[in-house]
Amino acid sequence: MLRAEDDVYTGHIHADDLAAAAVRALADDATAGIYNVADDTELKMGDWFDLVAERAGLPRPTRVARAQMAELVPEDLYSFMCESRRLDNRRMKQVLGVRLRYPTAYQGLRHEHALGVD
Repeated sequence: MLRAEDDVYTGHIHADDLAAAAVRALADDATAGIYNVADDTELKMGDWFDLVAERAGLPRPTRVARAQMAELVPEDLYSFMCESRRLDNRRMKQVLGVRLRYPTAYQGLRHEHALGVD
């Protein structure tokens, strides 16, 4: 993973919330348009993987500088790891009326089926 000073933000959504948003967007009375479907979490990619590792009882991934990462992973993965994504989900909530069952990645990982553990 990228070290903290090189890391980027990522978007997150629990599968149940993604499915519910898709069903709502396809409803006959839904306002047509494009919606960002994401939870309310502002979390960098490395912090996400640290959280998943902790939840699964695994060691945290090693952090490296961006220049070193370019040498370690395929070009398309490196490109993905360099794109910062902060999604504004207000339209999903205000226009579609979606209420997230798991409003943060932290709550989603506590879900009984998360990571296949528990």
